[in-house]
Amino acid sequence: MARTLVQLVIEAKQHIECLTPEAVAEELARGVLLVDVREPAERVTHGFIEGGKLVPRGVLELHADPASPAHDAAFDRKRRIIIHCASGGRSALAGHTLRQMGFEDVAHLEGGLAAWVAAGLVVTRPEG
Repeated sequence: MARTLVQLVIEAKQHIECLTPEAVAEELARGVLLVDVREPAERVTHGFIEGGKLVPRGVLELHADPASPAHDAAFDRKRRIIIHCASGGRSALAGHTLRQMGFEDVAHLEGGLAAWVAAGLVVTRPEG
Protein backbone atom coordinates (compact mmCIF):
# COMPACT_ATOMS: atom_id res chain seq x y z
CA MET A 1 0.00 0.00 0.00
CA ALA A 2 1.34 3.41 -0.96
CA ARG A 3 2.05 5.86 1.85
CA THR A 4 1.97 9.63 1.85
CA LEU A 5 4.84 11.89 2.86
CA VAL A 6 3.07 12.64 6.15
CA GLN A 7 2.77 8.92 6.88
CA LEU A 8 6.45 8.38 6.09
CA VAL A 9 7.48 11.20 8.43
CA ILE A 10 5.26 9.85 11.23
CA GLU A 11 6.80 6.39 10.79
CA ALA A 12 10.33 7.83 10.74
CA LYS A 13 9.73 9.68 14.02
CA GLN A 14 8.88 6.36 15.67
CA HIS A 15 12.45 5.19 15.01
CA ILE A 16 14.42 8.23 16.13
CA GLU A 17 14.61 10.50 19.14
CA CYS A 18 12.72 13.79 18.73
CA LEU A 19 14.33 16.70 20.60
CA THR A 20 13.19 20.17 21.61
CA PRO A 21 15.26 23.17 20.55
CA GLU A 22 16.42 23.61 24.15
CA ALA A 23 17.61 20.00 24.33
CA VAL A 24 19.53 20.42 21.08
CA ALA A 25 21.15 23.61 22.39
CA GLU A 26 22.32 21.74 25.49
CA GLU A 27 23.74 18.88 23.44
CA LEU A 28 25.60 21.23 21.10
CA ALA A 29 27.71 22.29 24.06
CA ARG A 30 28.79 18.63 24.44
CA GLY A 31 30.15 18.24 20.91
CA VAL A 32 27.47 16.29 19.07
CA LEU A 33 27.43 16.28 15.29
CA LEU A 34 24.63 18.62 14.21
CA VAL A 35 23.71 17.98 10.58
CA ASP A 36 21.70 20.54 8.61
CA VAL A 37 19.99 18.68 5.74
CA ARG A 38 18.56 21.80 4.11
CA GLU A 39 19.74 23.11 0.76
CA PRO A 40 22.54 25.71 0.69
CA ALA A 41 20.15 28.44 -0.47
CA GLU A 42 18.03 27.88 2.64
CA ARG A 43 21.01 28.60 4.87
CA VAL A 44 21.63 31.83 2.98
CA THR A 45 18.00 32.91 3.15
CA HIS A 46 17.07 31.79 6.67
CA GLY A 47 20.40 31.49 8.46
CA PHE A 48 21.77 28.51 10.33
CA ILE A 49 22.52 27.07 13.74
CA GLU A 50 26.17 27.75 14.58
CA GLY A 51 28.20 24.56 14.59
CA GLY A 52 25.90 22.71 12.20
CA LYS A 53 27.38 20.83 9.26
CA LEU A 54 25.59 21.36 5.94
CA VAL A 55 24.87 18.03 4.24
CA PRO A 56 21.85 18.43 1.96
CA ARG A 57 19.32 15.61 2.23
CA GLY A 58 20.01 14.48 -1.33
CA VAL A 59 23.62 13.57 -0.55
CA LEU A 60 23.37 12.43 3.07
CA GLU A 61 23.88 8.74 2.37
CA LEU A 62 26.96 9.49 0.26
CA HIS A 63 28.58 11.36 3.14
CA ALA A 64 27.50 8.85 5.81
CA ASP A 65 28.54 5.62 4.07
CA PRO A 66 32.18 4.72 4.79
CA ALA A 67 32.32 2.83 1.48
CA SER A 68 31.42 5.95 -0.50
CA PRO A 69 34.15 8.04 -2.15
CA ALA A 70 32.31 11.08 -0.73
CA HIS A 71 32.37 9.76 2.85
CA ASP A 72 32.81 12.40 5.53
CA ALA A 73 34.75 11.16 8.55
CA ALA A 74 32.52 13.25 10.83
CA PHE A 75 29.91 10.53 10.29
CA ASP A 76 31.02 7.99 12.85
CA ARG A 77 28.50 5.29 13.76
CA LYS A 78 29.47 5.67 17.43
CA ARG A 79 28.96 9.44 17.53
CA ARG A 80 25.80 11.21 18.65
CA ILE A 81 24.15 12.79 15.60
CA ILE A 82 21.34 15.33 15.64
CA ILE A 83 19.72 16.31 12.36
CA HIS A 84 17.67 19.36 11.52
CA CYS A 85 15.93 20.91 8.54
CA ALA A 86 13.45 23.77 8.15
CA SER A 87 10.41 22.23 9.83
CA GLY A 88 11.26 18.66 10.85
CA GLY A 89 10.10 16.44 7.98
CA ARG A 90 13.36 16.00 6.10
CA SER A 91 15.33 15.60 9.30
CA ALA A 92 13.02 12.84 10.55
CA LEU A 93 13.37 10.97 7.25
CA ALA A 94 17.14 11.53 7.26
CA GLY A 95 17.45 10.31 10.83
CA HIS A 96 15.51 7.17 10.07
CA THR A 97 17.75 6.53 7.06
CA LEU A 98 20.87 6.88 9.20
CA ARG A 99 19.42 4.40 11.70
CA GLN A 100 18.88 1.97 8.82
CA MET A 101 22.53 2.52 7.87
CA GLY A 102 23.69 1.44 11.34
CA PHE A 103 23.95 4.77 13.16
CA GLU A 104 22.54 4.06 16.60
CA ASP A 105 22.53 7.41 18.40
CA VAL A 106 20.47 9.58 16.06
CA ALA A 107 17.96 12.29 16.92
CA HIS A 108 16.29 15.15 15.13
CA LEU A 109 15.21 18.67 16.03
CA GLU A 110 11.41 18.47 16.21
CA GLY A 111 10.01 21.43 14.28
CA GLY A 112 13.37 22.20 12.66
CA LEU A 113 14.87 25.65 12.36
CA ALA A 114 11.39 27.17 12.68
CA ALA A 115 11.08 25.72 16.20
CA TRP A 116 14.62 26.86 17.03
CA VAL A 117 13.74 30.45 16.04
CA ALA A 118 10.38 30.28 17.86
CA ALA A 119 12.26 29.24 21.01
CA GLY A 120 14.30 32.45 20.76
CA LEU A 121 17.59 30.67 20.09
CA VAL A 122 20.35 32.25 18.01
CA VAL A 123 20.45 31.88 14.25
CA THR A 124 23.61 32.92 12.42
CA ARG A 125 23.13 34.92 9.25
CA PRO A 126 25.70 34.57 6.48
CA GLU A 127 27.67 37.70 5.73
CA GLY A 128 27.32 39.30 2.36
